[in-house]
Amino acid sequence: MRQRIFIIIGIAAVALVAATAALAGTLTTTATVTGTAGISLTLPSNPSISDTLNGADQTVSYAPLLGVVDARGSGTGWNLTISATTFIDGASHTLAPGTVTAVAQACHAGSTCTAATNSITPPLTISTTAGKFFNAALNTGLGMVDVTPTIQVAIPGNSYAGTYTSTVTLAATIGP
Repeated sequence: MRQRIFIIIGIAAVALVAATAALAGTLTTTATVTGTAGISLTLPSNPSISDTLNGADQTVSYAPLLGVVDARGSGTGWNLTISATTFIDGASHTLAPGTVTAVAQACHAGSTCTAATNSITPPLTISTTAGKFFNAALNTGLGMVDVTPTIQVAIPGNSYAGTYTSTVTLAATIGP
């Protein structure tokens, strides 16, 4: 009787293995990933800086968070450029547009990116001509990268009190 139970269990196990093997198969899966045509740049709201004159030369700074998206999938790199007009108060008093003194980067929250390898070293004096302040070398800067430049504006001790404005132009261009 015991032998019969072992034989039945053995036959059942072989049948189960055979049934499982008969149901197995393979699939060849293809993943097609398509990139976008270009890169995009998201700008923050307009920054505001303030200072109280005390007779001494002073420096104020602002640090806009720029969102760069490189979803091209090519790894060909990109550049960030900046230009600005002179700050003017409407009464012909001016301040220089400023200087990019540092640049930080991080992957955008909730995104995987390839950190940019930047070959541009601050400082960069901002002028009316676009100048590169950050770049992503070949095969870097892919995905969503947050770039934060620190821009310092000099307030000379002999400045006039008032509200000054400047138009700052930021751009993302293709190529390292």
